Amino acid sequence: MNTIVKNLSDTKVELTITLGKEELDAAEKVALSKLAKTVKVQGFRKGKVPPSVAAKNIDPEMLSQQTLEDALSKAVAQAYLDKGIQALDRPAVEIKKFVPGQELEFTAEAEILPTVVLGDYKKLKVEKEKISVDAKEVNEIIERMRGGMGEKQPVDRAAKDGDEVKIDFVGKKDDVAFDGGTGTDYDLTLGSNSFIPGFEEGIVGKKPGETFDLKLKFPDTYHVADLKGADVVFTTTLKEVKEIVLPELNDEFAAKVGPFKTVDDLTTDIKRELTQQKEREANEKLKDSLVKQLVEVSKVPVPEILVNDQSESIERDMTQNLMYQGLTLDQYLENKGFESKDKWLKTEVYDAAEKRVQAGLALAELSKAEKIEATSAELEEHVAMYKSQYANNPQMVAQFDQPEARRDIANRLLTEKTVERLVELNTKK
Repeated sequence: MNTIVKNLSDTKVELTITLGKEELDAAEKVALSKLAKTVKVQGFRKGKVPPSVAAKNIDPEMLSQQTLEDALSKAVAQAYLDKGIQALDRPAVEIKKFVPGQELEFTAEAEILPTVVLGDYKKLKVEKEKISVDAKEVNEIIERMRGGMGEKQPVDRAAKDGDEVKIDFVGKKDDVAFDGGTGTDYDLTLGSNSFIPGFEEGIVGKKPGETFDLKLKFPDTYHVADLKGADVVFTTTLKEVKEIVLPELNDEFAAKVGPFKTVDDLTTDIKRELTQQKEREANEKLKDSLVKQLVEVSKVPVPEILVNDQSESIERDMTQNLMYQGLTLDQYLENKGFESKDKWLKTEVYDAAEKRVQAGLALAELSKAEKIEATSAELEEHVAMYKSQYANNPQMVAQFDQPEARRDIANRLLTEKTVERLVELNTKK
């Protein structure tokens, strides 16, 4: 077998492969063995016909075609392996010459895992974000905690921000009630911005028992096309107003919300939690910045097939996340002003997918350069961690024993270790 390599680009290669009589004879034996299992010959059971006997009863064209297929399949795999080239998809084969039993010449073109050339990844410019927690942030959390423990007391006065009201309402567009615009005994906290602009503000100042019309306009970005920018009227009845009486901020309150003896203990704990949260966020920003810079200083060719795979993954994730929000992808695209799904894919999604692929390829090359590996013990530890998270779901736990799931976890672990190494190399003092 003779193989000539032609690089069509940084991510695509074409192999010209030539097979001679020896390789074709071997392929014919394999083909004959396969066809012998299907041929019917008197005196022999099906599947038990000796190849030598089967050869006399097989259509020569059928044998030639099977020989060609077997020769191509074996030669393509062997050629890419011999040349140390990793194809990312099934090579596209084009036959140039085929003389049965004598010679076969063909090309096999495929996208390949590209050669990544790392830049100086030990001298990246990075500075970790300085974090601080001020009293205002702590107080905001305390106030939310107080709100969650507040007592709701009915009052006979006009509603104001912060009150919880019970309302009936019917929304109409052009005097016709629209879907989702009707509610009965609906509890609403004024100031929560749960409704479209103007609705909650329109209730402020009204008293229990009043019925009134709220003439409003839906936002131009509203997710329902028929209501986007539409003028509507909500006929609303205020049935009840409840004032939320907040508990006094004292040591008794602190003891109720957690294992704290004093308000100072509670405040200290909140500040500690906020500090840890900001620290995690700062670390993630640092990692993202370093990976981005790693790609920028390196040469990272991007195979189209990998970008397409990532684009499909992004689309699936987006569709699922929107479903949880009660939206469809079409509604999202319309709200964002995309002319079509194809336009969205070619701009927002393609760019994100390309960056993901580049980051993955660069980190994979870095793991080789730094000789980073995920050990068996580390893998088992992570598998056990995932299993514990889904301990109440036996089917999910069983999934983590599947080879594909374990490979995925191992890849994630390797990526995490590689990023940590990148951080270590660029934050030494």
